[in-house]
Amino acid sequence: MKVLLLEDVPKLGKKGEIKEVSDGYARNYLIPRKLAVEATDGFIKHIEESKRIEEKKKESIKNKSEGILEKLKDVTIVLKVKAGEKGKLFGAVTSQDIANKIKEVVGIDFDKNWFEDKVNLKEIGTYSIKIKLPQGVKGEIKVELIPDK
Repeated sequence: MKVLLLEDVPKLGKKGEIKEVSDGYARNYLIPRKLAVEATDGFIKHIEESKRIEEKKKESIKNKSEGILEKLKDVTIVLKVKAGEKGKLFGAVTSQDIANKIKEVVGIDFDKNWFEDKVNLKEIGTYSIKIKLPQGVKGEIKVELIPDK
């Protein structure tokens, strides 16, 4: 009998896989414990169609992420901040501050969680910050902090 695994089953397979198992194993163990459901031909076609749609969504998100990265590569995000004489900031510039400035300058809704590392800038200067966009698209953006007079 073919079954679709609803959970990871040790020594059988991972969630979402279709496996061929004995009828007794499926009816007496997997199905009653809600670890699997019987995979009929119609059900298999439905699952394959769902996977195809999911792949299209992922490809669309990846293309959008690559477009965002292309727009940000050529732009330097400039933030005017209050600073002391030696270049130390009064406070800090965080990922949320940079995300808001990106939205203002480039017009992209940029999520603060797309920064690869925690951003906490405390001095005047130019920084290269690593970002990780959805679907594994990685890159760097340039951020320049200048004193506000």
